[in-house]
Amino acid sequence: MAKELPKRSEVKIEDTWKVEDIYADVAAWEADIEKSLKLTGELAGYEGKLNTAENVYAAAKLEEEIDYTISRLYSYAARVSDVDTGNAENQKLLMRIRTTYVGINEKLSFIDPELLALPDGEIEKFYAEKPELEYFRRALNERLRFKAHTLNPEMEKLLASAGEVIGLPGNAFSMFNNADLVFPEITDENGEKVRLTHGRYIPFLESQDRRVRKEAFEAMYSTYESYKNTLAALYAGQVKSHIFSARARKYDSCLDAAVFRNNVPGEVYRNLIEAIHSNMDKMYRYVRLRKKMLGVDELHMYDNAVPLVKDVDVKIPFEEAKKTVYEALAPLGDDYRAILKEGFDNRWIDVYENEGKRSGAYSAGVPGAHPFVLLNHSGTLDSMFTLAHEMGHALHSYHSFKNQPYVDAQYVIFVAEVASTCNEVLLVKYLLSRTTDRDQRAYLINHFLDSFKSTVYRQTMFAEFELKTHEMAEKGESLTPDLLKKIYYDLNKLYFGDDMVVDDAIAMEWARIPHFYYNFYVYQYATGFSAAVALAERILSEGAPAVEDYKKFLSGGCSKTPIELLKIAGVDMSTAKPINDGLKLFDELLDEMEKLYA
Repeated sequence: MAKELPKRSEVKIEDTWKVEDIYADVAAWEADIEKSLKLTGELAGYEGKLNTAENVYAAAKLEEEIDYTISRLYSYAARVSDVDTGNAENQKLLMRIRTTYVGINEKLSFIDPELLALPDGEIEKFYAEKPELEYFRRALNERLRFKAHTLNPEMEKLLASAGEVIGLPGNAFSMFNNADLVFPEITDENGEKVRLTHGRYIPFLESQDRRVRKEAFEAMYSTYESYKNTLAALYAGQVKSHIFSARARKYDSCLDAAVFRNNVPGEVYRNLIEAIHSNMDKMYRYVRLRKKMLGVDELHMYDNAVPLVKDVDVKIPFEEAKKTVYEALAPLGDDYRAILKEGFDNRWIDVYENEGKRSGAYSAGVPGAHPFVLLNHSGTLDSMFTLAHEMGHALHSYHSFKNQPYVDAQYVIFVAEVASTCNEVLLVKYLLSRTTDRDQRAYLINHFLDSFKSTVYRQTMFAEFELKTHEMAEKGESLTPDLLKKIYYDLNKLYFGDDMVVDDAIAMEWARIPHFYYNFYVYQYATGFSAAVALAERILSEGAPAVEDYKKFLSGGCSKTPIELLKIAGVDMSTAKPINDGLKLFDELLDEMEKLYA
């Protein structure tokens, strides 16, 4: 008899997040929908009138309130939908707010063209005439930065109305991947039939039973293979939507459009790939070490996640994971940990997997409420690190919303992975400091090496896949299933080297990566990890001054450019130094692992 997941209604209330902290009920949510439409009507009345300081200020205030309300509306709908993607009523809420948002954008699409049509220096005069407008200075300057990529009012309205269509490939993939796709049963270590799911896949790959790993791996990718044409069409549609948007707004490429949005130089993306290519020897060294420690004649792709130390069987209940994370983050101060405990004790977290729940993990900041963290905790060491990671996101959001006005509170994605990964580094350092046992140290070092491999090398490989596929499509090449498989397979050969048997099935892995629908997002995991290593080392070596600088970064929201914010914390991501320093740590940990098992 296969072990099936519990239905959402069967999950204990204390293991779910408290969506009532956003809205008490759907009726309150509906009231804010009406409020957002009313405010939009008021703001639409300023069309053709954004030529005085008074009107620009009044319009900016209305727009801020609309954005604040829409953010809460979307947050509520997404939270209830993500934990039960098969629930039709929840899906209606999500579809309604998406449609509402597109309609609002269409009605307000006049704002940017009117502001950008003002004579140079006019906004500066407005600040003098209306001192209250200073509140919106950064946001207005950010809009002016997009002047070369903003169209006339009629075209802006057309693009806004196309927003829902542009988002269809990603929405369709999400529904297919989370709600419709059913994986086969496999036989677990105990000889029992168990349904393969997104949440169970990684624990299966961590099994010491190689048959289980191989069976889970083949079951996962044979399922995706059977839908390769649909999945390739969805991904190609997403890429085409990026090309359409980039060309419509007169960017040179999709990459330029994506990084410009966050005010990050495009060279950072390409330099990352170049830096990793020049350090492949370290990755190949890791692969050789894994092959040696597993004692296999051939190392396969399904051998990548299994812990190298067989005697250490770590099962970590959620309560224990919370306690350990709390202790590990002591270097960040009692005030930081008080907020962490508040989140633990007051249902900020949706803990376990259930039927229809979105896979993976995330944190979402919500204005006027607290952050919400989605987990699929499975009791592994990786699950505990995921808790530390997502609470890093959550406390970043908490600090930014607390210390910045709403208009400057939402940090951009380039810095989004820094606080989360800094928590992971502090956690592994804490765990290593508490043991001299050879196998336990090796187990932890293996976990961190795997994190480094997955976050720096693997995410850079993903970034390279995104770049290659977009550049091919921009040249007019069709992204067929076979072409996507070949690109992805060849990248695995490059990144893992000759000591890895790159199984044919891995060529379909691109089809299960939701981040490929996020528009050049993944490279920031690699840059963020590198920055986080540097920050954690500084916090541990310098103490209070470094912590204070770090909290200034956490509290910065989007008040400065991401490069400037990280400089406040002591990291300069405009150089390759953080990446190279991180790779040195990777090398040092490889040294210790080799010595432990010489």
